[in-house]
Amino acid sequence: QVVLEESGGGLVQPGGSLRLSCAASSASLAYYDLGWFRQAPGKEREGVSCINNSNGTPYYYIDSVKGRFTISRDNAKNAMFLQMNSLKPEDTAVYYCATVVCGDDTMAVVATAVSQSWGQGTQVTVSS
Repeated sequence: QVVLEESGGGLVQPGGSLRLSCAASSASLAYYDLGWFRQAPGKEREGVSCINNSNGTPYYYIDSVKGRFTISRDNAKNAMFLQMNSLKPEDTAVYYCATVVCGDDTMAVVATAVSQSWGQGTQVTVSS
């Protein structure tokens, strides 16, 4: 089983920044569209952002994070990142990465050889 590992979460004050990472040690991620999801307590999991496999072009951001979050990837490092700026308390959630089907206006998780189920995620807490 290939495991995607999220890291970089933590506790930050409102207005602060965090950079999340997603990596796989046992398989290449270069040929897959990738995305970030999050789930807050008492709420359903939602897609946050996704990025193209070939040229690393972002295709989607959920409205609530536009202008504050930036998705990127480095295929040489076999990793994907989410730079989160101007964080708000409502950004508090567990963040997950996965392979996705990605378009200009939407995203959806898809099971692949490198991502077959949800991992542990990384906790982001925004609080004073």
